[in-house]
Amino acid sequence: MSTTLQAIRGMNDILPDDAELWEEFEDLVRGWLAGYGYRPIRMPMVEPTPLFARAIGEVTDIVEKEMYSFTDSLNGEPLTLRPEGTASCVRAVLQHNLLYDAPRRLWYMGPMFRHERPQKGRYRQFHQVGVEALGFAGPDVDAEQILMCQRLWDDLGLENIKLEINSLGQSEERAKHRADLIAYLSGHADILDEEAKRRLHTNPLRILDTKNPALQSVVEGAPKLIDYLGEASLKHFDGVQQLLKDAGLPYRINPRLVRGLDYYNLTVFEWVTDQLGAQGTVCAGGRYDGLVQQLGGKPQPACGFAMGIERLLALWRDQGNQHEKPAPDIYVVHQGEAAARFAFRVAEGLRDAGFAVQLHCGGGSFKSQMKRADASGAPLAVIIGDDEAEANEVTLKPLRETAEQRRVAADELADAVGAWLFGDEEDGGL
Repeated sequence: MSTTLQAIRGMNDILPDDAELWEEFEDLVRGWLAGYGYRPIRMPMVEPTPLFARAIGEVTDIVEKEMYSFTDSLNGEPLTLRPEGTASCVRAVLQHNLLYDAPRRLWYMGPMFRHERPQKGRYRQFHQVGVEALGFAGPDVDAEQILMCQRLWDDLGLENIKLEINSLGQSEERAKHRADLIAYLSGHADILDEEAKRRLHTNPLRILDTKNPALQSVVEGAPKLIDYLGEASLKHFDGVQQLLKDAGLPYRINPRLVRGLDYYNLTVFEWVTDQLGAQGTVCAGGRYDGLVQQLGGKPQPACGFAMGIERLLALWRDQGNQHEKPAPDIYVVHQGEAAARFAFRVAEGLRDAGFAVQLHCGGGSFKSQMKRADASGAPLAVIIGDDEAEANEVTLKPLRETAEQRRVAADELADAVGAWLFGDEEDGGL
């Protein structure tokens, strides 16, 4: 008994209607990023496992529980399907010495992989747009990246996406806060759940991001990292806020915003919505000045963010975006052996002239073919029988408006179609 093969749970097919919406979104994103001077980079989907252990942090949920890792059967090398893009991007920048002459603004788009429980907006194969600015130290790049997100929301017509920001300061400030946080949480050990107890001495900042209602009062009373920031860190954070205020962009300082990756410092931010249920974060990022050195390069400041394409598209649909199925300019129907061969030449000639043409394949009566032509959405049909082929002519028939069909010489067809589609009746329109 044969078993029907299906996609792996949490790794979804993107069918034509949805794929066209994705392409519409991707085209818009490419133009948006070019407008801010960002250039594309493409990294492999498989990377050495130690890259993510070093960059993300060995005691993070991603590295401990969520990565798709395996051993190369040929050489025994530990490999991982990339769970995020920043580490891969920084690895590529270092490997190819891209910072040798100037800072870089880079972006990438593609699938990431995490072994999570699939639910709406959270999949095992998911897709991100990632943006990285390397070599820029000031708060201006932080603010610019936040503002460019707002511009994308405006371009997409998205509403009810709110900005939350925080500062994680520098490593020595986090270390002092971490010690006090561990002492505080240890005093509430009887209340902590198993996950919090596990993280207490490895990654206590993540406890502040817990969704457990029973821990909310403990978290609210915990020492706040912002109270530990020194003069330089506060100045940087104030600089970001001033630029956001100058631009008139509202935001909320969320002292519990810590991000799930170890490489962040100073500014962190999230764009959140209440329109997607539990998966409310659609874009997140911040500064990661130590990562380049952490991966073996010379110290370089860096800032970036990533946005989940599935979540943004779900929001785009929910807020009224309707994708229209693309239609060809012309549908070519034909019947007869000579007509079929002539139809191929006619269709290619129309494509040479710049028109989108769908040529009927698979045979069938004129009646059935005309039904397909009508369903295609094309405004015009080109009809070819053997008699038209012998005369080197076609019949041009409007499908969406009331107008007479007429015979047109094949070498005049492109002009006649252009006149009809673009409304120049004096130049051969129907």
